[in-house]
Amino acid sequence: AYKRFSELLPREERENAGSARVPKSQILTLPELRANPFQHRICRVFSTSDDGDDSMSFEDFLDMLSVFSDSATSDIKSHYAFRIFDFDDDGTLDRKDLEKLVNCLTGHGEESRLSNVEMEQLIQNILEESDIDKDGTINLSEFQHVISRSPDFASSFKIVL
Repeated sequence: AYKRFSELLPREERENAGSARVPKSQILTLPELRANPFQHRICRVFSTSDDGDDSMSFEDFLDMLSVFSDSATSDIKSHYAFRIFDFDDDGTLDRKDLEKLVNCLTGHGEESRLSNVEMEQLIQNILEESDIDKDGTINLSEFQHVISRSPDFASSFKIVL
């Protein structure tokens, strides 16, 4: 992991990789993230940068790799999936978050975009299935409850991440 992280740095910074930060633009060159529809959210969630530039320290990079690993628990994976899908970082998945999530998964092209009616029906179905307290949003525990009923979550999460 350290070797992979240091290779993302310019040559002159590699010997100080333990204290360096890799810019988001370099993180996005990783094959695992290059075509990922959530690449920007992944960088945002795992970055501890005070500058808001989504750069990563080696510790951030390790955290990201550990969540992607096969040995990460379903609870850890679902926690980070929730954070990635919570586009406005308010601690809930509301209609806007769900719409962005669906758009990321279906692509942004005209041929793949859902109509307003289809989008509304899909979001309504998701909320009916997941919104246990019927407040119009999905919180972390509701999300984890739904995920716990999905044995394929870990493998599908690997595709998303």
